[in-house]
Amino acid sequence: MAMLTVRNLPDDIHRALKLQAAKHGRSAEAEVREIIAQAVKPPSRLLMGDAMMQLARDAGITDADIDTLLQQQNNAPAQPLSLE
Repeated sequence: MAMLTVRNLPDDIHRALKLQAAKHGRSAEAEVREIIAQAVKPPSRLLMGDAMMQLARDAGITDADIDTLLQQQNNAPAQPLSLE
């Protein structure tokens, strides 16, 4: 796991960080990890699977459409290309 050193942190910011950490019942280091995680990876980020499902809903694709596609799917292996 990576390590990060923050230099020249003003005293008032350090005190505020320690107070906030105490309010949340964790160490200052754990508080910093949580702050960074929320800043760079918010819980409201768009997930690819959710986006694809919404796209299908917006296009009006139903479960019956998917079933029809699966029934017509050809599972035979592809024939190699012949250059002759």
